Amino acid sequence: MTRDAAPIRLDHFMARANAAYYSRRDPFADFITSPEISQMFGELLGAWVAVTWQRMGAPDPFVLAEAGPGRGTLMADALRLLSRVAPACYAAARVHMVETSPRLRQAQAAALAAHADVVAPVWLDAVPDLPPGPLVFIANEFLDALPIRQFVRTAHGWDERMVTGEVFVTRPATDLPAFGPLATRDVPEGEVLEVCEGALCIARQLGARLSHGGGVALFIDYGYDGPGWGDTLQALCDGRPAWPLARPGTADLTAHVDFAALATAARDGGCATWGSVTQGAFLSALGLFPRAAQLARNQPGDVARQINEAAQRLAAPDRMGGLFRVMAMTAPDMTEVAGFEGLTPLVPGRAGMGQRHERAGEG
Repeated sequence: MTRDAAPIRLDHFMARANAAYYSRRDPFADFITSPEISQMFGELLGAWVAVTWQRMGAPDPFVLAEAGPGRGTLMADALRLLSRVAPACYAAARVHMVETSPRLRQAQAAALAAHADVVAPVWLDAVPDLPPGPLVFIANEFLDALPIRQFVRTAHGWDERMVTGEVFVTRPATDLPAFGPLATRDVPEGEVLEVCEGALCIARQLGARLSHGGGVALFIDYGYDGPGWGDTLQALCDGRPAWPLARPGTADLTAHVDFAALATAARDGGCATWGSVTQGAFLSALGLFPRAAQLARNQPGDVARQINEAAQRLAAPDRMGGLFRVMAMTAPDMTEVAGFEGLTPLVPGRAGMGQRHERAGEG
């Protein structure tokens, strides 16, 4: 795009740039996700699936779905755990992977090859393509890469940030989102409010499905609870921060997930929401540190230190444990969700207050 090109919406720019990025580059050269840090992450999620399935009444079959599965590491570790400690759940699972990248699909198929004869993975392009039936849905670092729009509060209403060349420009907003935080938040003049319409639509769709068809959806991502406002768009290229508008397709573009807006959309669909809570609190409730101690036992000192360091990286408040948050969606009558013990779910009609959040990488 040249500097004198007609301005385009940020979400359109972000969608094209990320599509090019994921089709041409290995994203794991720029960042690492929790499943790639340690097998413990996927194993704990596998245990979570087993407990959730039991609390759903042990349906056979059920849809076990992951959105944005990366290399397939999380699902492979979860299935390995299930095959060992919950064979009935393992046999009942019908695995579906929501992934559009042909290159990543190949990596996922290789990761799941050991389980293909039992769970027969199916690949889909979008969350609404999931088949009917009881559902256990996991999305780890999926929502942060969905395109966002940015609006600036003015004395006269809203302007929208557009992209021209490698710079932002603003234009009076003429195509406002039909639902979401834009209509509900009292944002100070001059502040930026981000809206991820794709995430809100997915939350509404899952909310409607879970309210009638049964199941649980789990979202794990970096973001904020609040709700809030502020500019969180960021880019990573070659493992380093980059200007988001430079050289589209060469950097991974992401934004912090607005968990408050996500929860509101899910409840609008008819389901209950649990959390969000920090990733550290969630993994600790699932038994991360006892699992780390078990794995480290009888290991050489350097291996034991690596295991314990991985646990700290996943759960420490000043690391991924504080930056990442976890939220569950369930049918309104579900009384308990593993990892959220002691919390009272929010049911349709409940809402929260607003707050400012910090730009990505700060605070």
